Amino acid sequence: MSPHMNLAQEGLAEQALSVPGWLSENAGALVSTLLSILLIIVVAVLARAVGRRMINRALKRITQPVQNGDGDGDKPRRNGRGMAVLQRGDTRAKERREQRAKTLETVLNSIVTVVITITALAMILGEVGIALGPLLASAGVVGLAIGFGAQSLVADYMAGLLIMMEDQYGVGDIVDLGEAIGTVEHVGLRITKIRDLDGGLWYIRNGEIMRVKNDSQDWARAILDVSVDHGSNLDTVYEVLERTGAELRQDPEHGKFLIEDPEVWGVQALEADSVTVRMVVRTVPLQQWGITRQLRRRVKDAFDDAGIRIPFQQRTVWMRHGNGAEAGSDGNGHVTGMGSQHN
Repeated sequence: MSPHMNLAQEGLAEQALSVPGWLSENAGALVSTLLSILLIIVVAVLARAVGRRMINRALKRITQPVQNGDGDGDKPRRNGRGMAVLQRGDTRAKERREQRAKTLETVLNSIVTVVITITALAMILGEVGIALGPLLASAGVVGLAIGFGAQSLVADYMAGLLIMMEDQYGVGDIVDLGEAIGTVEHVGLRITKIRDLDGGLWYIRNGEIMRVKNDSQDWARAILDVSVDHGSNLDTVYEVLERTGAELRQDPEHGKFLIEDPEVWGVQALEADSVTVRMVVRTVPLQQWGITRQLRRRVKDAFDDAGIRIPFQQRTVWMRHGNGAEAGSDGNGHVTGMGSQHN
């Protein structure tokens, strides 16, 4: 056998003998490192489970229905005929809450999982001796660059998350978001879709929503302002309006949408040609416009039967004749005055 073959065999033998020796010398450190890594993984799994449980409990409290008072007048009074309609509204609200809770649960669980995973991975790398300083510095530079470029995107996602948590609006609600007014068709973390009255679909970034008017939550109010002649007896006007509201409350088709009896609030404004009287009634959500139209029609018929005039705008017109006389005419074409003009 050649000398070179002997040297190669001796080197392999030394390496084989050195591996058990290295293991025996570093067994304690290796076991300690493996135990530390295992402990990190176990703690991360437990932390994720605890985080999910806390999120679920918090969402149950957040998405519970809001109670409207305790009988002191803040809670709408519900009639028997409107109970079925209100129950359908409660069912719809429950579905909204469940959908909102599911979306929030998915988002928050994902955030918790990512944070815990990154933290555990960094701790494991530190245990095996990989320097985290250069990695964190590089990640910080990249994160800073991405942060400057994605500021609006982060703002949209944060605003969308708050909109869902606060239940500002949901799918099917009629809202006013400024320029966009219509029915909500989609609520996402980044954008909200609104279908307006003309059928146009608006895509609105959640970060740009500064205010929200929701016409679909809890209850609504139908408001009717009617104008009567200055010569009308207001007591008679109030009586006719109250009777008309009571008849609407008893109507089997429209009364089910009324939560309480209509009320006459009184004189709203004094105009040059008329006196404006306001009448209001609480309704179930999204029915206030239909109830207002129905009230307007019934009030018109009741005023006609009672002889109460709904005035129109009047003007006085002065006409000059060839003989220098002047005559005034009101909006009905009647002569209101005659005079002479002398040169």
